[in-house]
Amino acid sequence: MLANVEKMTVEVDLKEDALYVIKNGHLTKVTAKDHGQDVIIWKNGQVLDIDRSQRLRIEGQEFI
Repeated sequence: MLANVEKMTVEVDLKEDALYVIKNGHLTKVTAKDHGQDVIIWKNGQVLDIDRSQRLRIEGQEFI
C-alpha cells in the first residue's frame, strides 16, 4: 500500500483480499480470517466498530 499524504490518496493491491475502512481521513485495513465473520457497526453514517467472531469446526478434538 502506497500513500500520498499531500493528495490524501492511497494505492491498494487489488489482488489481495481485504476490507478497507476510511474514517476521518485515516485508512484501516481489515484482513481476512480463515473462518468466521466480521460485522460492521455504523453510527451516524460512520463506521464505529468491527465485531469479529471466529467459527471453530468440531472434528473430534478433546479441547477447544
